[in-house]
Amino acid sequence: MHSDIFIVGGGVAGLTLARDLAIGGRQVHVIEREERTGGQVTAIDVESHQLDAAAESFATRTDAVVGLIAELGLSDRVLAPLGAPAWIHREDGTAMPLPATGLLGVPSDPLARDVRQSIGVVGAVRAWADTVLPRSVGAEATSFGDLVTARMGRRVTERLVGPITRGVHSVEPHALAIATAHPALASRDDRSLARSIRHIRRTAPAGSAVASLHGGMHTLPIALAESAAEAGVQIHRGMTATEVSASSVTFDGAKHRGDVIMATPPQGAPTRAVTLVTVVASAPTWAAVPRGTGVLVTPGSPGVSARALTHVSAKWQWVSRAFAGKQVVRLSYDGATSEPLAKAVNDATILMGSAPEAVHTVLERRWARATPLAKADRAGMRWVGESVSGTGLAAVVAHARRTAADILTQ
Repeated sequence: MHSDIFIVGGGVAGLTLARDLAIGGRQVHVIEREERTGGQVTAIDVESHQLDAAAESFATRTDAVVGLIAELGLSDRVLAPLGAPAWIHREDGTAMPLPATGLLGVPSDPLARDVRQSIGVVGAVRAWADTVLPRSVGAEATSFGDLVTARMGRRVTERLVGPITRGVHSVEPHALAIATAHPALASRDDRSLARSIRHIRRTAPAGSAVASLHGGMHTLPIALAESAAEAGVQIHRGMTATEVSASSVTFDGAKHRGDVIMATPPQGAPTRAVTLVTVVASAPTWAAVPRGTGVLVTPGSPGVSARALTHVSAKWQWVSRAFAGKQVVRLSYDGATSEPLAKAVNDATILMGSAPEAVHTVLERRWARATPLAKADRAGMRWVGESVSGTGLAAVVAHARRTAADILTQ
């Protein structure tokens, strides 16, 4: 007879794991210290509308999230973003669209005109050298940034890849695992990185590289918690887990014995502070979508503190309809930024290329994001979540489901 399973943390990882285990016949408890579940996939109230307070999309390079959404009966709510490219704001203060045929900033055609415009002729020629370099170059790379730099040079890494990994994954390219950037790159057969990117793009499912849900991604954990409860998961909200070990956990004034799995970073673990600021403004020039779905910022860009701007009302049609006549942008900052509200309006003006006519709402939300958890710090316990899976819903969900499958086959 199996022991009860206690999952500490009711974010997307913990709920996904709990639901799969309960469907597999196990008795599962989720212990969540907040009164709500979902972790960082939650909402912020903006002018009486619920917008995503953190994650607002998921990667479609795998079927991990799409499959879960289908099981939850939400497939009819999946949305593709605006089909316009994001832009890069460069060190010299100019902006231009991302090269059209790349992946996470890595060009599949290094000598293409838009690549030459982005990194210069010298940078493009160095990137083209990837096609003739021996396979051994970059073979020992342990990070995505190391691989790109070895194969294509620093200009590609710093001017194209870096702004994307910081904007999408909230990490520097040299801290991003190759498999997290894209699973196919971890086992690529072609010596040329450009040819690998072309193959990935050619064989990828049709459509955008990301998607979302009508009403926002924060609706996913709501449906996930409901489905988990229907499967028999007992969700203990507003409860703090203490005296946690692999075989017992204390909460609600009692010690419970069973198999304990952590779905939240350990207390005192290092985290990365991230500040997100949502701006609602009247801005007719922004309505013309001058910067596509948003802007990624190269470090050192003059006068800009944000690392990225998402033009939310342009990217997602349902937001545009909800805020008819107004524009919604969201800016991302590293750290617990001082005076983020004032900086946000200034940064939005620079990154969007013009000042708004009027600013109606500016809201700030700060998060402590998990950092990778070393094996030595896992205390002999199972873990799920961003600290072990890598960033992004696709990575978090896939890892949680693999963990559930492993447990159920034991």
